[in-house]
Amino acid sequence: MNLFTESNLSPDLLKAIGELGYEQPTEIQKQTIPFILSDTRDLIALAATGTGKTAAFSLPILDMIDDASRKIQLLVLCPTRELCLQITKDIKNYTKYLPNLKTTAVYGGSSITDQIRSLREKPQIIVGTPGRVIDLIGRKALDFSEIHWLVLDEADEMLSMGFKDDLETILNETPSEKQTLLFSATMSKEVERITKNYLTNPHRISVGSINEVKKNIKHEYYVVGYRQKKEALKRLLDANPNQYSIIFCRTRMETQEVADFLMQNAYAADALHGDLSQAQRDTVMKKFRLKNIDILVATDVAARGLDVNSLTHVIHYSLPDDPEVFVHRSGRTGRAGKDGISMSLIKPEESRKLKQIKLSTKIEIVEKKIPTGEEIIKAQVEGVFEKLFTEHEELFTFDDSLIPDLSAFSKEELVHQLLQLQLRDLALFYKDKQDLADQKLSNDRDDRGSRRDRDRDRGRGRERDRDRGDRSERRSDRDGGRERGGKPKRRNENMTRFFFNLGKRDNLKKMDMLEIINKATAKSKKRADIGDIEILEKFSFFEVEKSFKDEVLKGLQTQKFKGKDMRAEVAN
Repeated sequence: MNLFTESNLSPDLLKAIGELGYEQPTEIQKQTIPFILSDTRDLIALAATGTGKTAAFSLPILDMIDDASRKIQLLVLCPTRELCLQITKDIKNYTKYLPNLKTTAVYGGSSITDQIRSLREKPQIIVGTPGRVIDLIGRKALDFSEIHWLVLDEADEMLSMGFKDDLETILNETPSEKQTLLFSATMSKEVERITKNYLTNPHRISVGSINEVKKNIKHEYYVVGYRQKKEALKRLLDANPNQYSIIFCRTRMETQEVADFLMQNAYAADALHGDLSQAQRDTVMKKFRLKNIDILVATDVAARGLDVNSLTHVIHYSLPDDPEVFVHRSGRTGRAGKDGISMSLIKPEESRKLKQIKLSTKIEIVEKKIPTGEEIIKAQVEGVFEKLFTEHEELFTFDDSLIPDLSAFSKEELVHQLLQLQLRDLALFYKDKQDLADQKLSNDRDDRGSRRDRDRDRGRGRERDRDRGDRSERRSDRDGGRERGGKPKRRNENMTRFFFNLGKRDNLKKMDMLEIINKATAKSKKRADIGDIEILEKFSFFEVEKSFKDEVLKGLQTQKFKGKDMRAEVAN
């Protein structure tokens, strides 16, 4: 039974959403759709991402839009390009049987000329990010003087991203006689201020209290020192096989650093943050949705608009300052009736912040110990059987005669041998590894001693370190890369080591360097093997397979990095 039929929506809309598999409205849809259809008051709706907000506000408005008019009647503002495209895609699906309704997305990172051209088709619906909308208003390409509905989606995120002035500029371009619908996951002071200044006597709907958000989610936290964080993360990932997860970081730099660490350790991971080009962001998100990678390392802002229902874990590599952001992050797992796990890595000095999150959210967050090597291998064995019992689809056929005679093995012996083969590398890695709890004791002693030394020598030490750093870089430049202390690095004889003229101060990162090398060698039939990449402050070093030496030198001459010329030469 399709309960959407009770909402009084038109047959054309019901047919479209029926084909999309919509049967029973979500709680936000149950409350919002009838309100918009019958009431002209402004609306404040508090609901988390993934609760069906787009259908909640768009379906009733689409039912009322005058498709004979070529004026813009609905403006939807949202914080990110990804969310903008997702909303636009959803609205186009809903209007499948309403051919006279046109929707245009306008957002940064794409050709403004193409967007102006699409606006000439006179769409009735605009979905946009604040910055690009203001650009188009300035070019007289957008006129909102006759809109009937204004939707502010993810209002809290737009304000936290610094769009406050942009929002106010856009709001001043709209008529006073309109219905403003504000959707937000949290009710921050800035959101409250916007509602007081720009909404009139709004009706309020709140869906999904904090307690409801967490009902299918188990919350855990692990106390680790800063120096142990990456290894602790690795252990948590290894102790939870077959996972599909997002790791949240505070900054773009931290996000890329953690993703690089995971990729270097052979995890199917990638980063999503604001320093990536739009093409890179699209590629990463596509890989994650298709599960070509199963770990996404992201900032809070970059993850907006990424809607996946099958996440098993959310990992807070760094705690957010706002308890409601913690709830919002965690709520990305445990969807569609499935269970989820939220894990937090906290430094000892963050205990107070965690306590504040617990008190504010009423969430029970249980302290756990970082798993030992023995516990990890046990979990991996269980993971192998979990996969075996859940994924037994016949994907290909082969001749059973190819299977050798296994009669010398009992069933248990055979399984034992296969597990030894499957988990050999991981077992060897953890075999002689000291547990993190033991490492912490020795590190704490070292830290206390070094902290005293640092406090005593901080003033003169800073100058000395700066001089030493300059000398070290000059020496590295001269020697073609020696490790700290003057010890030469052992080089792979099949690789050519290059000096590269850009470094950290040019915002160069390892992913950029990989992309630059791949472009330089793109014309070759064979893919070049790439060795070590060292990004220093003013310059860098990288290694490429010897046979590609000339291609690299020639290919770099035709490229620029963020407008800067690139130069490479073979290091001595």
